Amino acid sequence: MATALDPAARQRRLVRLVWLSIGAAVLTIALKTGAWAITGSVGLLSDAAESVVNVAAGVFALGVVHWAGRPPDEEHTYGHEKADYLSAGLEGALILIAAVTIGVAAIGRLIDPAPLTDVGVGLAVSLLATLVNLAVARVMLTEGRRHRSLAVESNGRHLMTDVWTSVGVVAGVAAVVLTGWDRLDPIIALLVAANIIRVGVGLVRNATGGLMDKALDPDELAEVQRVLDRFAGDTVQFHALRTRRAGRRAFVTVHVLVPGTWTVQAGHDLVERVEAELRAAVEPATVFTHLEPIEDPASFEDVALDREEIGRG
Repeated sequence: MATALDPAARQRRLVRLVWLSIGAAVLTIALKTGAWAITGSVGLLSDAAESVVNVAAGVFALGVVHWAGRPPDEEHTYGHEKADYLSAGLEGALILIAAVTIGVAAIGRLIDPAPLTDVGVGLAVSLLATLVNLAVARVMLTEGRRHRSLAVESNGRHLMTDVWTSVGVVAGVAAVVLTGWDRLDPIIALLVAANIIRVGVGLVRNATGGLMDKALDPDELAEVQRVLDRFAGDTVQFHALRTRRAGRRAFVTVHVLVPGTWTVQAGHDLVERVEAELRAAVEPATVFTHLEPIEDPASFEDVALDREEIGRG
């Protein structure tokens, strides 16, 4: 469930979180680049390259968080919260670019392998960078979910992927030392690139789903249906339920069918209760209801998105 912080406090918190991720990315770039310079490991170079992406994504996310937090205006009457998806999409694209860069470097080293140097010091520096990323990633993931900020949560997911990437690279470099097989280092780098591609594709898919007005998650839909089922009965029915999410805000629309003999006040009182419970079940949510007489056949002819679609095969 979303946090109870007021919008201004939430905005300040999200901005601080993004700055935290940018600072962590800059620090880890310095540490990982140093580890690569010490060892000459292309695996550690690939790890540093992913941190460069973290900085670029963090800077963009900072702008998106400011933009998404703006109140509705005349041109954007539903608010600006869909801007979150731009951050997730760009971050996914940057991750894919980083993966290609890593792959090119790794293939070159695979063709022309080179021995590693000063591995112990390099690995110690890389592990320090990994611990920094782990601490920040856990904060970003927790707070991103709490505040329903896709920009912050995506940043956290990327940092957590960076953590596992670093663990794999460190293990690979250690394996090179133990086995003496220099080509194992670029092989590990290629595996890192493949994992980065997987994460990048996932972020792009999530961003695309949000921009295409994907329905709420199954657990949220179940909460919505639970509320409607509690009000439904012989005299009250619901249909044409549609949901979508724009950043942290959910949108729910539903038609409410009641006896035509009801007064306007009685129908209004019912939908007020329904809307209040829906907003409590999926918070924060904007709920739209449309009241219809249950006896009128026309009330059942508007369940499609466009009314003229009725009757088409």
